[in-house]
Amino acid sequence: MVGPLQRVLVCSPRSAGWDQPQKLSAWRELGFHHQPDFATAQAQHDALFRELHAVGAELMELPASPELSLDAAYAHDASLATDFGLIALRPGKSNRVVEGQHQAAFARQSGIPVFGEMTAPGTAEAGDMIWLDSKTLLIGNGYRTNAAGIQQMRDMLAPKGVEVLSAPLPYGSGPSACLHLMSLISLLDERTAIVDLPWLAVETVEMLRSRGFQFVEIDYSERDTLACNVLALGNRRLLAIEENRRTNDRLRTAGFEVRTFPGSELCINGSGGPTCLTRPLLRG
Repeated sequence: MVGPLQRVLVCSPRSAGWDQPQKLSAWRELGFHHQPDFATAQAQHDALFRELHAVGAELMELPASPELSLDAAYAHDASLATDFGLIALRPGKSNRVVEGQHQAAFARQSGIPVFGEMTAPGTAEAGDMIWLDSKTLLIGNGYRTNAAGIQQMRDMLAPKGVEVLSAPLPYGSGPSACLHLMSLISLLDERTAIVDLPWLAVETVEMLRSRGFQFVEIDYSERDTLACNVLALGNRRLLAIEENRRTNDRLRTAGFEVRTFPGSELCINGSGGPTCLTRPLLRG
């Protein structure tokens, strides 16, 4: 999750239908803070696109589909990239279930192998999944990812020698809110993570420390603006939302190069930061 980013899948607001009135009208039920402004969101996504391109990443755009909702812009959640191919997930948010199949179909058309597909009753979103190393996958157990989904991931990955660990998630704001494991922790390099420490379970914190991880804590005044949602670009370079200036300064003090883009409409409004907006497919 922290090697140099080489290829990444994105889904722009345009592809997710943010410019279509019939899709836009569902913003309340999808959990947006206010009705998204398409022009602003698309401009912010263009800025994200430029930052990714500037570090040498090849960008692939998910094609539009009538089945996709506004949430499809947060392309990270519907699939997981592994060394063996893509795993199409089954999101716990009902309007997003089609995204896993949509991404799997796109992968096959693009010559990307599909390693597996999750089925009911399992649910899982990649925002709950963190590769601690190439053979260890940590999965948050909460409202979006259930025990059956975690077991399916174990069954798929065990033959490849991958251990799947489970991490309990807090209740937070309840089942309607988007609280992923990656809302509370993002890896910055092989042994450094940015964390919202008070919201992580003790067993998760102690497990990470036992594996040698060091923590950079967010500025807690920026919790609600997704300060923990930071994308590793490789070689100690990060991509973050520019609004989280205090946390970004902490990351720079810790020795990281922090690139930023504006996220008021695209990220904060829909509760999805730079990690959510990207499905990394290939890293160095």
